[in-house]
Amino acid sequence: MSLVASVVVALVALLHFYFLVLEMFLWDKPAGMRAFGQTPQSAAATKVLAANQGLYNGFLAAGLLWGLWLGPAGFGVKVFFLLCVLVAGLYGAATASRKILFVQALPAAVGLVLVFLSRGAVA
Repeated sequence: MSLVASVVVALVALLHFYFLVLEMFLWDKPAGMRAFGQTPQSAAATKVLAANQGLYNGFLAAGLLWGLWLGPAGFGVKVFFLLCVLVAGLYGAATASRKILFVQALPAAVGLVLVFLSRGAVA
């Protein structure tokens, strides 16, 4: 169970690193505009805000990778950052797009359950 939890946490981290790339570097490029349904005008007007948002997604990814790097001692770190991802996903789903519920919040929730289950299996 610990391996499965670590794989899901790593996938959530990689997903947020991908968000960083989309928001910081591809926001006003065809791939970024397609991913977020932007027009060239709206992408240009919101580019700085998106880059800031991408940076935060990078911090989430870094925190999750840090928790993985710590191994069993990283339990609290993984829980904290997965909760941050979950809350951000729920907020995004409520305010921006329901799609965020499935792309961000659901993977974080699955990761949280697996991290807790793996801790019980180790203890």
